[in-house]
Parts: sequence; structure tokens; C-alpha cells
Amino acid sequence: MKPFRERNPVTVGAISLVVLAVVMVAALRADDLPVIGGGDTYHAMFTEAGGLKVNDEVRIAGVRVGKVNEVELDDDQVRVTFKVDDAADFGGGTRAAIKVKTILGSMFLALEPAGGGQLDEGATIPAERTSSPFDVVEAFEGLASTSDQIDTDQLAESLTTLADLTRNTPDEFRGALSGLSRLSANVAAKDEQLNSLLVNLERVSRVLDARDEDIIALMEDADVLFRALVARREAVHELLVSTTTLSRELTALVRQSRDDLAPALAHLENVVAVLNKNEDNLDSSLRLMAPFYRVFANTLGTGPWFDTWIANFPPVPQVG
Repeated sequence: MKPFRERNPVTVGAISLVVLAVVMVAALRADDLPVIGGGDTYHAMFTEAGGLKVNDEVRIAGVRVGKVNEVELDDDQVRVTFKVDDAADFGGGTRAAIKVKTILGSMFLALEPAGGGQLDEGATIPAERTSSPFDVVEAFEGLASTSDQIDTDQLAESLTTLADLTRNTPDEFRGALSGLSRLSANVAAKDEQLNSLLVNLERVSRVLDARDEDIIALMEDADVLFRALVARREAVHELLVSTTTLSRELTALVRQSRDDLAPALAHLENVVAVLNKNEDNLDSSLRLMAPFYRVFANTLGTGPWFDTWIANFPPVPQVG
């Protein structure tokens, strides 16, 4: 197996970033993953959607137990499809209501358990057992029946008092209201982008589901790597300590031998100067020594004696 330190750091960094992104997306979309995001699907009929949207919470007694999967028109009513965790229990007579979650207009679906047993999976809560936070028809009917009972003088006085209070409202409070208004407008303007983001997250969740074995194998390999680093930590620590000790000893040795080394270095400098001065003579001696060594080798190469001769000795007598 190739050592970790010899691997391409760019590849290692890229894989690490992908793993972190995958873990973050899985954490944000855990309820959509298999095994983790289980639950049963139910339906509820409403006379009005009341601002309820997909992915809004489903609560029982204030506790989140699921989310809304779909809001669609069914003839003159609104069909809400929602998923509830397996651990939630509610009977066959359960009621459903759309309630306000925040002052910015966020809503949630509240279930009011009633009846015995458990509501069958896929069952539909009829409109007779549901309620919306605001019904336009009922509001106008109520206005028609009570408009003749309004005290106009008292209403005018109330509006005047409200205008006076608004006139004296601190600038900080007005700024807060203005900020909330801009925030709501910004969120509404980014609805398409948010929807696209959720769709892309769903695709990422599917890819993660298909590659879960590879991710698990990668995490196991990372665990082996971290264990090896921990096991080698002591060895690296001892190496660093030994290196520090060696450095201190070498420093002490140099300091102690400085007085002895100074004269030797001075004489060495003189010797080098003499050698540089006689460089040409040394080159000539080495060049002329080669033939001598060749003849000397031939003289001693025939046995344990000298084999040589001297030319013209003794002199050759003259004949004639």
C-alpha cells in the first residue's frame, strides 16, 4: 500500500472536502435518507391552505413529528400530504389544524390525537376534522353580520390613539419593523432559488444513498490512517528529542575544540598554499612517473629477481 505521505496532497485535499460536504448535506437532509428518514404518510383535507407549504413541520403537542410533503388542490378543497415518524401515536379520530409558527408567516400542521388505536397509514383526515388559521369566507360572513354593531365613535378614537402611539414610536423600533419587512420580501423573492436548492439537495441525497458503501470504506480507511498517526506519534516525539540532544552535543563539541582546531586549520592553509604554488611541478612529476612505473613493473614481473639490461655496456670492440 502506498504511504500516505507520498500521495498527491491535492487529491487528498479534494477527497477530504468532498467527504465534509457529503457529511454536511447528509446531516441537513437526514430525514430524507433511507433507514434514518422513515415514517408513515397521511392526508388531510382543508377548506383553505392557510399559507401552509411543503417541508413545513408537523407537530403533536408542540413536538415535531414529521413534515409536509405536498400541498395540492383537490376540487374545491386543499389536500395536504404529510409524513409522520413511526414513533408517533394518534387515533382514528385525530383532528388537524394549520397554525401560525412565527410572526413572519411561517406555518405548521398541528395534529390533535383523538380516538383509540392508531390511524391507518395512508388514511385521510376529512375537512370536518380540520381547521385553517384564516378563512376568507367566514371572515366576510362575520363582517356582514357584525358591521352594524360597530361603534364608529369608539373606532375613530382607537385609530387616533394608535396614530399617536405610532408617531411617538422610537426610531429603533421602526427600523426593526422595516428590517423585518425587507427580510420577508427578500425571502419571498428567493423562493425559486430556495426551491432549486432543495431539489439539488434531494439529488445529492440520492447520490449519497447510491454511494454509501464507498463512503463507509473511505471513512474506514481514514480511521486506519488516524490510528497509524497516533501509533507513530511517540516515535516522532523521540526522534525530535534525540535530534535536539544531538544538536546540543555538537554545539558543545565545536565550542570545546575551537582552540585546538584553529592552529591545525592555520597550518592546513599554509600546506594548501605550498601545493598551489608547486602545482605545475607536481603535474610534471606525475606525468613523468608513469613510464617509470611501467618499466619498473616489467622488471619485477618475471619472478622474484630483477630482470634488466644496460645497453652498450661493455663497449663493442671495433673489428677491421
